Amino acid sequence: MSDKDIILETPITIDKIINLRAGDTVLLSGRIIGARDMAHKRLIATLRKKEKLPITLKDQVIFYLGPSPTPTGKISGSIGPTTSTRMDRLSEPLLAAGVKAMIGKGRRSKDLNNLLIKYKAVYFIAPGGIAAFLSTKVKSIKEVAYMDLGPEAIFMLEVRDFPVIVANDIYGGDIFK
Repeated sequence: MSDKDIILETPITIDKIINLRAGDTVLLSGRIIGARDMAHKRLIATLRKKEKLPITLKDQVIFYLGPSPTPTGKISGSIGPTTSTRMDRLSEPLLAAGVKAMIGKGRRSKDLNNLLIKYKAVYFIAPGGIAAFLSTKVKSIKEVAYMDLGPEAIFMLEVRDFPVIVANDIYGGDIFK
């Protein structure tokens, strides 16, 4: 932790991200949702049918993760981010439902960046190559929905001082440019 890190607690509201800028380093603490492609598709189908979601999306953070099996005596296995671009086409319904932040790796499309501006949400990147270290920031992890999807299920994680970088802010800032 450095004196320049921004401390951010979930849930994420506009008031908490209004001053974030691309390039800021953040230590994220609280509950975050772990979900990838298949879970996104099911959430979107549920939204379209106007049925009750298995989780709350308003003011939430979605982490694109693929958890490794948990070793004996550990809280979590390695927990690194997955590539985010494949979520771009699946993001708008979730942003419209209130998601305020996403965590992954790699750049996002111009269309997704425009959606972040429209819905006042941010995209964080988690450092790559340190999945074992990131697992030490997980205080609990539990499957909460779509368990039949295995590692693509929805997970609820409690994290403390989870290091992320603001890649895209609500103003169109982009560290990849």
